Amino acid sequence: MWGDNNQRRSKESSIDVRPDWVVLEQIDFPNLNRLAYDAPEPEDVVTCGNVGAFDKLFDRITTKTEKPLQKTDAVFPNVTTTDDPVIRKLAMEGAANVFATDAILAHLMACTRSSASWDIVVQRVGTKLFFDKRDGSAAFDYETVNETAHEAPADDKDPLNTPQALSEEATNIKHFYTQQILSTSEPPLKLQQPNPFASEGERTATFGYRYRRWQLGEDVNLVVRCEVDAYTKNKDNEDAFLTVKALHEFDPKITGVDWRQKLDSQKGAVLATELKNNSFKIAKWIAETLLSGSQQLKIGYVSRVNPKDANNHVILGSQTFQAKEFATQINFNVRNMWGVVKTLVDMCLKLPPGRYIFVKDPNKPLVRLYEVPPDAFEDGDNAGDDANGKAQDD
Repeated sequence: MWGDNNQRRSKESSIDVRPDWVVLEQIDFPNLNRLAYDAPEPEDVVTCGNVGAFDKLFDRITTKTEKPLQKTDAVFPNVTTTDDPVIRKLAMEGAANVFATDAILAHLMACTRSSASWDIVVQRVGTKLFFDKRDGSAAFDYETVNETAHEAPADDKDPLNTPQALSEEATNIKHFYTQQILSTSEPPLKLQQPNPFASEGERTATFGYRYRRWQLGEDVNLVVRCEVDAYTKNKDNEDAFLTVKALHEFDPKITGVDWRQKLDSQKGAVLATELKNNSFKIAKWIAETLLSGSQQLKIGYVSRVNPKDANNHVILGSQTFQAKEFATQINFNVRNMWGVVKTLVDMCLKLPPGRYIFVKDPNKPLVRLYEVPPDAFEDGDNAGDDANGKAQDD
């Protein structure tokens, strides 16, 4: 459900909390911010798909050499944890006891920066644990825009710039940008297995997936599906993975910073405004980069051709970051992000088999964990199908 994200207005919950849901835990953000954990280096369990080469021409684009953003009809799969055939197989083989996607885990890692409400479904199946998104969940299917801005987008103003319209626009921009920056002259890297989400008769977007495993203590093995957007050659001429994202400018009058005037000469000022307005989103991007093991995060700056036209865009520039350095720059503590994950995983592993949901309070900096009936999301709000039968316990 889309709500007004303005801090001074009452916001709507991402899901209708029903009277029969039982509150098991209530965790406030200040307590989450105090957590810390040193996660070990992960290992790749399996890799899938193809990773395209990054076209370095996109590093050289400026506002004076802007490039039209090209649309694509490629399909962009958005598959939740328990619907992932690779994760189902790994679960049945006993490769781990906790499973998630990078989008879900990054959301938890950065959650204390969130303003709008969100929810994450937790499925306890035997001794295993699955973190899922609900079908149609805006928090994971769409990019937010200016969620953490002082004057966030509102539903009662320009219909072109409502939270929902901007999120759909930003998501399309991200999709188009990740495919446009791929080189047409260099071959993609073929990973161990084919793309598990490719379907016959349709063109699936080019991505690689690393299913990576972390050992978080003696009894916790976590497998995460991590997306890889592109690769490049590092200074040692070795293949290095990249995470690629895009920021988008919809109306300079609203943000007060005109990218066409500032981006080439004052990129720091543009970035500072984006960090203020999109603190949660950018922190999630850093977390996803770290999870995937990508050496760099590349962010494209994409603007509307005209502020009154949400369908046509141009690329005005890009910026490259080392994920750990960028995290330090924005005070996003890597030990804290793993501390949040470790604490929430340990909490959920103590639960009996069943279905649960984390819900961020729409108006307070806290998260509640509810126990919900097994059929809580069967009428369109489900988190995939029931994990039973998809990821059987050993």
